[in-house]
Amino acid sequence: MSLDLDATAAQIEALAAQLRSEGQGSAARLAAIVAAAQASDYAGINSKAEASAGLTFFSPAEPLEPLGARHDPPPLPPDFRVLAVDGSHIDVDRHLPARCYLINLGACVLTYGSRPDAVLSSRPRLYASEDELYLADPASPTNRMAVEGPILGLVRTVQEAEHLAEIAAQQNDTLPTLALIDGSLILWQLAGRDFQGEQRFVRERLLRQGFLRALDTLQSLSHPDGSGLALAAYISLPRSTEVMSTLRLALCPYDRADCRGVCAQEHPGERPCDPVQGFVDREVFAHTLGPGQRSALFRTRSSIVRDEYGPHQVCFFYLNAGEEMARVEMPAWVAEDPERLALVHALTLDQARRGQGYPTAVQEAHEQAVVSGADRELFRQLLEEALEGQGLAVYTSEKRLSKLRRIV
Repeated sequence: MSLDLDATAAQIEALAAQLRSEGQGSAARLAAIVAAAQASDYAGINSKAEASAGLTFFSPAEPLEPLGARHDPPPLPPDFRVLAVDGSHIDVDRHLPARCYLINLGACVLTYGSRPDAVLSSRPRLYASEDELYLADPASPTNRMAVEGPILGLVRTVQEAEHLAEIAAQQNDTLPTLALIDGSLILWQLAGRDFQGEQRFVRERLLRQGFLRALDTLQSLSHPDGSGLALAAYISLPRSTEVMSTLRLALCPYDRADCRGVCAQEHPGERPCDPVQGFVDREVFAHTLGPGQRSALFRTRSSIVRDEYGPHQVCFFYLNAGEEMARVEMPAWVAEDPERLALVHALTLDQARRGQGYPTAVQEAHEQAVVSGADRELFRQLLEEALEGQGLAVYTSEKRLSKLRRIV
């Protein structure tokens, strides 16, 4: 039996009515939050955050300038370049006749100005050996993790950063260049306890030996005089609440935000910082930033960044890209250099405007990387034909076959 659309539609209508009611009640709260942001003392907030370390149930970002700061877009350089890499993959599938996965990396190099140019490419690679199908602990080869599902997604993310560094190294001039990553610089999936014990080798392999080494290479391509390359990550429709957590400190009337002590007995809705509950960062900046403007600069206090990222401590700002409020991240060596920071602002905004709301270079890299449904079916057929050509058994599960045929 297919989905009962009549019953589902009624539930959707009820949801829409509920959201409308909640939205009307949240407008006043949001106005108060915006006022608190504009009036807050960011140095005082940072002092309170240090005094409250380990006492809060939230992780505030560190503002590096007044929270109400607004920056107009800098002018574009006459000539510049934008690089982007994106990836797609075909996961290990137990219904296929061979254990393997495929990663397809798409890349885009766009040059603007007196000598415009565009170079698009894709690089598919199949992985099927034992060393490729598993991440193994060098200290204990029997302790290993299969490269599939979320782990394969992380492997792909690492390869995207490595490929971006490789392409950046091929540019043999000092043209102002923005290297763009789609999504966050923070590998949040590796922050959990699962990768702090016996599975720590996964974090070592993917983060330290992979992702951060790629960032090291990109940093080495950024010249000391401020010319050359800047690195940034573009997050569309961000759901982050790090700035909201910072505003919790601004609303907290106590010298220390002792959530587990002073406010432990308070009911939800009665705590001084509860007005921010339910909002995400972009909603505040949507009320404060004009078209093209960026917010104050922040530094994340994420534990994985603090403990692992070294010179690549992640900073971010929010950007009114016209069609959306985006979060733009960059390593500290970019954020601390005014010229590189201005380059990120100007070129990211320009890319979003050219792409009608989303960076053109990232769009084009995605188009080169995407693996369609038809591609996946053809991949399966090619795999079966290759195995048959070698005289190997071709099989699949009865579950998959049952989805391909109708009995009644």
